[in-house]
Amino acid sequence: MKRVHYAEARGDGAEALLRGFLGGLLNCPGFLGAELLGSPGQPGLYLVASRWATEVPELSVPGGVKAWSFEVLTEA
Repeated sequence: MKRVHYAEARGDGAEALLRGFLGGLLNCPGFLGAELLGSPGQPGLYLVASRWATEVPELSVPGGVKAWSFEVLTEA
């Protein structure tokens, strides 16, 4: 079953922090792809949305970053 992982950071340095986190995902087993997202309506809010073919491996999420993992139940 596919999975989606979200990592969220806010404030000064958040974009650079999540860029580094995103770069570390590239060689993880089961990694399908990811995006770094910024919110025009909430400046300083950034999110990495990553997709996984299997269980999300143990990730080194930087301190101060919130993270969640979900199972994909339906795709369109």
